[in-house]
Amino acid sequence: MQNVRIIPCLDVDNGRVVKGINFLSLRDAGDPVELAEFYDSSGADELVFLDITASSDAREIMAEVVLATAKKVFIPLTVGGGIRSNNDARMMLRAGADKISVNSAAIANPLLISDLAREFGVQCVVVAIDAKASDDLGYEVFSHGGRVATGICAMEWAKSAELLGAGEILLTSMDRDGTKDGFDIGLTRSIADSLSISVIASGGVGQISHFVDGALEGHADGLLAASVFHFSELSVKSVKDELVRAGVPVRPYGC
Repeated sequence: MQNVRIIPCLDVDNGRVVKGINFLSLRDAGDPVELAEFYDSSGADELVFLDITASSDAREIMAEVVLATAKKVFIPLTVGGGIRSNNDARMMLRAGADKISVNSAAIANPLLISDLAREFGVQCVVVAIDAKASDDLGYEVFSHGGRVATGICAMEWAKSAELLGAGEILLTSMDRDGTKDGFDIGLTRSIADSLSISVIASGGVGQISHFVDGALEGHADGLLAASVFHFSELSVKSVKDELVRAGVPVRPYGC
């Protein structure tokens, strides 16, 4: 097993970090640059910034946020939200992002994944999948911040994304998002076991044992969380210490 990464997620809306439940009821969680700098010094392995409004004005704000953050932190930064073309991706990479996350635009135009991988490299391309349990599909993919049902099976979309050139999957359980009930282990494990690329588990962390479950039972390579970090319920150090006690390899704290 490779080192499991601990990844705070910053959902940015009009220049502020917000967090909700099941993608709704958002509340303010702080300044993104200040939070990013705090997580960098706290031992986080990576950061994810998602522009959840994805309007043109918000995207301009996001570029400024990325630029300011890149001057302060030294861990990899993934940026997503409103990226619909190679030009959008290039703007974020020039601002300081290390990876680009695509979701709705990739669903609308799957070849965007290949275009991004061809120009910037597979290692730069993250495909984010927002999935909800479905009687017909097992798990259905949703787009536009979880507002639009696509009729696409999450498992099949993850496999297609890998074939098209994704270097990583950011997999969010919409059913678990913000509930603090733990990762959807069945969803995470089924997709992680079907791919050869890394899968980041997202949605549902409420206690420290959920990180252990995500790694050992969910087979995730990355463990993403938001509110438990933003509101100081857990620290990156405490999570890494618990993972080590459970036999999960992590990048040493402070390195």
